Amino acid sequence: MRKAHLARLAGFCALVATGAAAAPAQPAESFYKGKQITMLIGTAAGGGYDTYARTLARHMPKYIPGNPVIVPKNMPGADGAVEMGSLYNSAPRDGTAFAALTNGIALDPLFGKFVGRFDSLKLGWIGSIGKLMNVCVTWNTSPVKTFEQAKKQQVIVSASGATSNSTMMPRISNALLGTKFKVVTGYTDQDVTLAMERGEVDGVCGLAYTTLKAARPTWFRDHKINVLLQVGMSKFPDLPNVPSAIDLVSKPEDKKTLELILTRQEMGRPFAAPPNVPADRLQILRRAFNATLKDPAFLADAKRLQMEVDPLTGEEVEKLLRTAYAAPKDVVARAAPLIP
Repeated sequence: MRKAHLARLAGFCALVATGAAAAPAQPAESFYKGKQITMLIGTAAGGGYDTYARTLARHMPKYIPGNPVIVPKNMPGADGAVEMGSLYNSAPRDGTAFAALTNGIALDPLFGKFVGRFDSLKLGWIGSIGKLMNVCVTWNTSPVKTFEQAKKQQVIVSASGATSNSTMMPRISNALLGTKFKVVTGYTDQDVTLAMERGEVDGVCGLAYTTLKAARPTWFRDHKINVLLQVGMSKFPDLPNVPSAIDLVSKPEDKKTLELILTRQEMGRPFAAPPNVPADRLQILRRAFNATLKDPAFLADAKRLQMEVDPLTGEEVEKLLRTAYAAPKDVVARAAPLIP
């Protein structure tokens, strides 16, 4: 009797297991109907990252099957680590959450920050809206008007936070290119350029070029600023005579160091989903992201808001990260002290 009962029980369990295995998962195309997607934003409301993220959130739902609502949620703190921790450890992994990340957070563990708290290579990278290409400039009244002059005399530049581009770029330029930038921190993002305009400092090193050009076109038209240096993986077509940091580095080991650091800039304004999101849903988010960045209404909004749109796909962001994390240890060791 006992053996017969056990046999029947085993058969029943096998039948249930077979049925469960055969039951189809909910198709990704219908999963999002009636759903709400949370978009985490690692900065406070009103800033650049927030503007980019919310603009994407307005236009992306129409390219996701089922047209779910995307709800932005600001989660600032610890240079993006608060948001990253939430995304990596507690956000739902079913495709109903993703994040607008700060450009440096994904590489921070490589450089010794937040080690063990998250693995950037396990995230589901969706894409990036634009690269961050920087310039170093001085006001027209400054005695320093060229890059070569910045190597011979001190240039006082304004900066915001200790981890901002306006702090990091002068540090990198001094270490690898021999310039003499002296950084004065503590300004708000808005006051960084205002301090230069008022004559409190000579200039700023680490401004996003296309944003500056869109926001202050008269500065270029009326020659109110001197562009000393451009910092990015490639040169700006409309700055052919401005030296590029990547071309000025003479030592091979210094060039590799700069290229690794500039991976952060190349990632620009990235978006990622938590680890282990089903592959078909991640692909839906990636396709929707790519389509949105070609959408005429989105591009019109971007132009109105003076946003830089130079997108990378999720696969391209992932490739950048894999290359960075495979960098030789000596290159990483040289780069880490230059990143605040």
